[in-house]
Amino acid sequence: MFKNDMNLDAINEVYRNASIALLSISNVIDEFEDCPLKKEMTTQYEYYEKFVGEISAYMLEKGYEKKEVGAMKKLMMASAVKMNTAFDNSEHHIAELMIKGTVMGITELCALINNAKVVTDKEIIEYAKKLKELQETYEQKLKKFL
Repeated sequence: MFKNDMNLDAINEVYRNASIALLSISNVIDEFEDCPLKKEMTTQYEYYEKFVGEISAYMLEKGYEKKEVGAMKKLMMASAVKMNTAFDNSEHHIAELMIKGTVMGITELCALINNAKVVTDKEIIEYAKKLKELQETYEQKLKKFL
């Protein structure tokens, strides 16, 4: 595989990771009343939205083609949230779901960062590190709602 292909795959992995976080928050935020967790989720959504905008601009500038999250994955995510919150939409349960998703995102980013030897565009790795740090912060904030 060409190094440029590795760069493209890596930047899209970071982009999709942040996009999935946005989608996850969108899917869950209306499942509960106004409360401290909803305020936290709104704040996180705004930061993820800013990050996605920033990385999108970078991709456009560098000529990297974005690979969006597929319609089937979006549908599956929305369905999973509906099923998981149908009987329990408490702060505790929603925080638990969001922590699980955040940890999955962190894990994917760690794998990308640790195996980044073939990524020649070092800014991509910086974006991955920035997103990983953001998600680690969010994981800690969400734990307060357990």
